[in-house]
Amino acid sequence: MDRLPPLIDQFSHGAVHGELGLGSFEAHLADAVGAQGPAAPAGTTFFDTRAGLAIRRWCPPLLGLEPHCPPVRYLARRRELGAFRAGRMLLRGAGIGTFLVAAGSPGGLTSATELAAAAEAHAHEVVRLEPLAEQVADTSGSVDAFLGYTAEALYAAGQHATAFASGATYCEGRAPEAAEVRRAADRWLRGRRPGEPLAEPALVRHLLWSAVATGLPVQLHCPDPRPLAGFLRATAGLGSDLVLLPGPPHHGRAAQLAAVHAHVYADTGPHPEEALGRAPFGKLLFSSGARGLPELYVIAARLFARAMERVVGEWTAEGLCGAADGRRITELVGSGTARRVYRLAATT
Repeated sequence: MDRLPPLIDQFSHGAVHGELGLGSFEAHLADAVGAQGPAAPAGTTFFDTRAGLAIRRWCPPLLGLEPHCPPVRYLARRRELGAFRAGRMLLRGAGIGTFLVAAGSPGGLTSATELAAAAEAHAHEVVRLEPLAEQVADTSGSVDAFLGYTAEALYAAGQHATAFASGATYCEGRAPEAAEVRRAADRWLRGRRPGEPLAEPALVRHLLWSAVATGLPVQLHCPDPRPLAGFLRATAGLGSDLVLLPGPPHHGRAAQLAAVHAHVYADTGPHPEEALGRAPFGKLLFSSGARGLPELYVIAARLFARAMERVVGEWTAEGLCGAADGRRITELVGSGTARRVYRLAATT
């Protein structure tokens, strides 16, 4: 397949600052593969995972090494270059031209602006609703103040954010009544400690419906999208696009919901194979989901590009589509749909 335009990564958290030794690198790699602890069992390594193999295949050449070099040699080269230079080389070699970055990600990760500078790319901020409300709650002395300041914070965020996002796992197909919101706010403010995550369902619903009212796209980070079906139906025609970011193995289910609702889209992550058969191609979007290691951006982009090449290559060989169609489909999922949904300029 011909060289494709740079990808638009619709969801990531940013990259780490500073040097990483073997232990800290493996801790970040453990997080990426969903391990329960930061350390591999004695005598093993998280490099012996699919993500670890992908790092050893695609990242060493970007730092001047041969593919599949030993992890110790790779990390030594990383230290030799320095974290700043190595991070830039990796991000600039990833093939991603635009990043949508979750604002305020914990752990001292790069901001959208810092990531854009390191990658020589564009980056935009996605504002998470729950942390926004939590920040307001830390400085609110009453229910009235909390609700008023939350509305102001949402409005202010909407002036610069590219999208809102929520981790809601369930939302009814109606906005909560004002009295219900006040009671929920009172319960939460009375019982919470500073920094405690928002876990009051009525308040989460209130935030979601308020975000939809802004007209900005809203990302829904839902392990299983089915409990949100009522919300998806009820928000049709309100002017805000919803993007489902499911957890495995629910990408196919998310794609099916995107196919049903005109304003709903589905994330494929770096593995688009299942979703491609469940929804129109213009309803699907790539994301890396990367957090921490710059290497994770590289491997997500490579895995996505090769998966698309493999699938559309099979379709072309079977006569299901032509080469031009295959390229167009790959561009749609890799960047075109995200550009349209998030209203990004052609140069970003």
